[in-house]
Amino acid sequence: MEFEINGFIPELLATMAVSMMPIVELRGGIPLGVSLGLPVWAAFIASMIGNLAVVMPLMLFTRRVLEWIRSFPKLRIFCDRIEKRAHIKGRIVRKYAIPGLFLLVAIPLPGTGAWTGALVATILDLRVKRAFPAIMLGVFVAGIIIALLTYGVDAILLIH
Repeated sequence: MEFEINGFIPELLATMAVSMMPIVELRGGIPLGVSLGLPVWAAFIASMIGNLAVVMPLMLFTRRVLEWIRSFPKLRIFCDRIEKRAHIKGRIVRKYAIPGLFLLVAIPLPGTGAWTGALVATILDLRVKRAFPAIMLGVFVAGIIIALLTYGVDAILLIH
């Protein structure tokens, strides 16, 4: 089957959209894209784009949004939970700085990923110009791991 971009626009967009969601991220985007008929490489690229699309807005606006939410007394607990979770997840980042942020994003387990990495980077006041490349590289590695675990080496190397 030959890959034509025009025939796969809805599948690419669905894959990108799922990869933008917290928790699911590209761990769900890559399998979804392939199940919709995309080649693994196309699902991988669409998932990377979708997953990374949310990182910069998260890093730039999370603190402001949390401050605004905190202005509602009943929602303060919600903000405290988010910040506590970020500090707990940020232990590795505090210890190893940018390489720790990369590891937090690259290991595709529940509670890790680009959303968590962006939140931790923001809460720990890491500079965007240093944190974003680490998150981007982490998303790339997580995508490779997910593709390998899900489809095997032959799918990644385009053997079949």
